[in-house]
Amino acid sequence: MKISRITFAVLSACAFFSTSQAVAADPASINWSKIPAVDVPLFYPGISSYQWLRSDAHKGAGKEVARGDACLSCHDNGDEKELGEKLVQAGPLEPIPVKGKNGFLNLKVQAAYDANNAYIRYQWKTNNPKPTSEYEYYRFDGKEWKVFGGPRLKKEVQEGKTPAIYEDRASIMIDDGKVPMFAQQGCWLTCHDGERDLKQAKKEDVAANTAMQSYKRTDVRKYLPASRNDPMDWSTGKTVEELNKIKAEGGFVDLIQWRAHRSNPVGMTDDGYVLEWRNFDSGKNPFASNLDGQTKQPKFMYDAAKFGAKALTAENRGNKDSFLIKGANAVPFDPNAGWKEGDLLPRYVLSAAEAAGSAADNKAKGEWKDGQWTVVIVRPMNLTNPDDKALKDGDVYNVGFAIHDDQITTRGHQVSFNKTLGFGVKGKVDINAVKLP
Repeated sequence: MKISRITFAVLSACAFFSTSQAVAADPASINWSKIPAVDVPLFYPGISSYQWLRSDAHKGAGKEVARGDACLSCHDNGDEKELGEKLVQAGPLEPIPVKGKNGFLNLKVQAAYDANNAYIRYQWKTNNPKPTSEYEYYRFDGKEWKVFGGPRLKKEVQEGKTPAIYEDRASIMIDDGKVPMFAQQGCWLTCHDGERDLKQAKKEDVAANTAMQSYKRTDVRKYLPASRNDPMDWSTGKTVEELNKIKAEGGFVDLIQWRAHRSNPVGMTDDGYVLEWRNFDSGKNPFASNLDGQTKQPKFMYDAAKFGAKALTAENRGNKDSFLIKGANAVPFDPNAGWKEGDLLPRYVLSAAEAAGSAADNKAKGEWKDGQWTVVIVRPMNLTNPDDKALKDGDVYNVGFAIHDDQITTRGHQVSFNKTLGFGVKGKVDINAVKLP
């Protein structure tokens, strides 16, 4: 994918060299050929949730998992390909198989750091012959603006009622040793029955739940067992006061997500954490909803003088980058601009300049070329925010990787078993970040 002039201009001005954080080396200037590359095998997990892993259906291993045994105490490194190719097929752990979905993906990971920042580089071959950097749109039906497109697990997409549209995504979960069992069972601690596309809880049940009301959440997303009185049951959430204590003690995992549509065009990733829900850090993300909650109309449209049109259509979408970026190609929405049935505007509007607080810690640069994404995440060292895990010279972290590839979200990713990431350590780790001169 060639970076458009608009995207390039924004990337050039992005916060790699922001005065709001320690100066970062340009990832392109790092000699990555000198940094060891580690192959991290990822596999499709289907609906193998925290609850399923502890059930008798888990090949008699339910009791072992429940007592805290590691995934790799039974599985071997190298099992991922066989597991993924089996689980991606229709069966007990995949009730709604996605046609053409690959069960296995090899992720190359490199890591480096200096006094100010950590640099984590991902490379993977995409299942799609082109980058999927679109996100869902709002479509004007002649009267109202309604969501158009969706991820490939969505019922309407599988039934052919709306096209498959979703961004590629690369994620890393980070634990500094303070989350019980993360070192043994990794990201499976966060995947539970009740979440979206995973025996999803009914909206009315979530709305009636006292704990979810106190969290101000309308659906169930990733959570850690420590956030529930009964970890097997999403509805048994602890009080906000109890959660605040767990968080203050470091009992959460950091979650950094690079997004091909919602963060990459402005040179960033999001910054979040998982405890009682999949939360964003305090502050403001580089992306925001493009729908006005009161008027139910978009907030911004394309600047026709810069983009070539005020909107896209179903016929011409995909022919050019669809990013809607403040300060580059976005202008306030004009309801009297002569909208026609079929006009499309992005669901999200982007802005690096407006990103703020802990949510704006991480920078990134991603490029798709010859069937492969190359993404470099830049994360400041030694952060002190209460919603971040501080990366420090000489320390080791438990990490889990995930890739959402080929127009898919939620559980439709490929994931890794738990790995270890060290920063200049002498002991054995899976990935050892190299200190830059």
